[in-house]
Amino acid sequence: MLIYHIVLPDIWAAFDTELYKHASLETEGFIHCSFADQLDAVIDRYYSGEKSVVVLEIESDRLMSRMIKEPSTNNEIYPHIYGPINRDAIVAVTERQV
Repeated sequence: MLIYHIVLPDIWAAFDTELYKHASLETEGFIHCSFADQLDAVIDRYYSGEKSVVVLEIESDRLMSRMIKEPSTNNEIYPHIYGPINRDAIVAVTERQV
């Protein structure tokens, strides 16, 4: 199953290891992700003040960390990753203008 993580370009540019750890892993215990049909709303809601974002396309079956689908904003179900994202689970990286 493909899921998506949104990250700011400067944070993504600094990623140079095999394991990606977003700041939310420390503060909330998981990395926020979205399903394809949720991407536009999430970008509009949280990144409208940015010039661009980077969208990571992740193959959830390749994740070394546990992914759970659970309620979040507006009680909508989102995928959350409880641990770092291994680089080989990231199957595409796309920069999008906001």
